[in-house]
Amino acid sequence: MQSPYSGTAVYRNARIVDPSRGVDEIGTLFVVDGKIAAAGARALNQGAPEGADVRDCTGLTIVPGLVDTRVFIGEPGGEHRETIASASAAAAAGGVTSLVMMPDTDPVIDDVALVEFVLRTARETAKTRIFPAAAITKGLKGSEMTEIGILLDAGAVMFTDGRQTIANAAVMRNAMRYARDFGAVIAHETQDANLSDGGVMNEGLFASWLGFSGIPREAELLPLERDLRLAALTGANYHAAKISTAMSADVIRAARDRGLAVSAGVSINHLSLNETDIGEYRTFFKLSPPLRHEDDRRAMVEALKDGTIDVIVSSHDPQDVDTKRLPFSESADGAVGVETMLSAGLRLVHNGDVSLSRLIEAMSTAPAKLIGIEAGTLAPGAAADFAIVDLDMPWVLDAEALHSRSKNTAFDGARFSGRVTETVVAGNRVYSA
Repeated sequence: MQSPYSGTAVYRNARIVDPSRGVDEIGTLFVVDGKIAAAGARALNQGAPEGADVRDCTGLTIVPGLVDTRVFIGEPGGEHRETIASASAAAAAGGVTSLVMMPDTDPVIDDVALVEFVLRTARETAKTRIFPAAAITKGLKGSEMTEIGILLDAGAVMFTDGRQTIANAAVMRNAMRYARDFGAVIAHETQDANLSDGGVMNEGLFASWLGFSGIPREAELLPLERDLRLAALTGANYHAAKISTAMSADVIRAARDRGLAVSAGVSINHLSLNETDIGEYRTFFKLSPPLRHEDDRRAMVEALKDGTIDVIVSSHDPQDVDTKRLPFSESADGAVGVETMLSAGLRLVHNGDVSLSRLIEAMSTAPAKLIGIEAGTLAPGAAADFAIVDLDMPWVLDAEALHSRSKNTAFDGARFSGRVTETVVAGNRVYSA
């Protein structure tokens, strides 16, 4: 990543949206030597210093750089699908200035050397900030815990087994206890392997019409309920990485009503799409967890709106043609999404489902707080990481134009209103439309 910009930049007449300070107003953003000097209405009439780079942002909106806490990257071992550099370029195009890289690599990020590899490669090749997540268990096999304290000291920002669900409750309990002692976050994606075995989409009438075995909602719910009980037992900082059903939202609410300090995330796919989008066996819509019924999608939106869901993620998961251009039941799960997360989320704003401030909070301020990084804010003194957005710009997604090495988007040909026009990291422009 580039060194902080040395100089002064002034962005005038922009709508400044900063959930960290409760700000949504027309104002000016001042950047000095890679840091935010001022942002908001009070800065509107301040004069620009001599030699400053002055921009008129009338009609544009400035938001804190997005923080995506669930991004799968091929490097090391799967560079043909995605590298740290290409994922970073895609992130920059989507207004994402910080991302958390999942440990599902080859080899798995389960020791210090791999954490250091990610950090070093990111420094050398990435446009944005890259933070590694380390595995909870060695090799993502669900049996032997990794060295949580050592990995945390090396630079890991959370612990997760990525796509894998830890079946052994004793292993999960011990991991939570160690994570609690070190102040680390356990982020877990719950999917009961036995209940979901053989299923390829959401269980229900639509799956029956298509002739597929379904995955019941209970496959997500049962291990989630177990985890919440273990979090209560251990006092761990537990994050339900990706929920997709109304039942899951209900148990998160119930846990919080009992005083449990847990958090939850949802992918942009499960806020924007439902099972009928699969249409006639379209494999780019084969995801894990599967796309659900429209009632579940609406429940996810309501859970986001009322704060039950804290964080929105892209769940960016690049797959190549060899794993996606197959019969639906044989194709790999996953879709790219870091580049389209904000534009897809803006559909909820334009529909009146959530406010812009709430959307940005869930995509920036809240995830930064979750993993404990200095991001997600336009407060004076913070790093100048932000995105400039034209909220009403109409555009149609062309998958071939994506910056990711893989093109398996669930939004190919989708019509959007709202697009990032510029992304800035540490005062440096890393993307411009």
